[in-house]
Amino acid sequence: MSLMERMRPRPGLRVLVTAGAGGIGSAIARGFLEAGAKVLVCDVDEAALDAFASAYPDASTVRADVSLDADVASLVDAATERLGGLDVLVNNAGIAGPTGAIDEISVEDIRRTLDVDLFGQFLVLRRAAPLLRASPAGAVINISSVAGRLGYALRTPYAASKWGIVGLTESLAKEMGPDGVRVNAILPGIVRGARIEGVIRERAEAAGVSYEEMEARYLANTSLRRMVEPEDVASMALFLCSPAGANVSGQAISVCGNVETI
Repeated sequence: MSLMERMRPRPGLRVLVTAGAGGIGSAIARGFLEAGAKVLVCDVDEAALDAFASAYPDASTVRADVSLDADVASLVDAATERLGGLDVLVNNAGIAGPTGAIDEISVEDIRRTLDVDLFGQFLVLRRAAPLLRASPAGAVINISSVAGRLGYALRTPYAASKWGIVGLTESLAKEMGPDGVRVNAILPGIVRGARIEGVIRERAEAAGVSYEEMEARYLANTSLRRMVEPEDVASMALFLCSPAGANVSGQAISVCGNVETI
């Protein structure tokens, strides 16, 4: 196998991508489809799922809320039935959560953020673990954030969940490594798309400045002074599931243009 061939995932991988109908998840799902994988995508947004299914008829889709164990059980059953097992789990589902001081945000918003962003990953992992152990090439990619390595004022529920994902990743890499399952986290930075636009808008309102000023502040804190594209994150996911990434596990890898502070 040539070095270039080692950089590509082997065709036929069975891949589950949570929240895969839009944004980063969609880019990752598309990348695996292009690599010849069998892909199952879940999402809570039925319209987005329908649009993804129309655009990529080779993919399987199912509606699921990863914060609900019953939904997750049905999702993993679908992976068994439609894919015949599971080689790769991309734990991508997450929400932005509230923006505000710790004593101003609601308990409901805190719980919802942690339920989706962190607890949801636990629920999917505990159901998918037996399938991944049975795979000859089991791999997990947990999507964290640059907020999982830096403090993030006014965004504490989100940051706490993303730091938790890094701890989950490093711990699970040790737990499942003897079974041949690799576990890594990707920490995206300021990824172009609707989610970061909403975050910047809320942060601008909280600071009493314009959207343009807040966006400029975000980019000024990034060494490369530019946003990350969803495809940049997808490329890292594909690498981690290729033969070239066979000995990469337990790592929290930033794809962020070197965000210095947030």
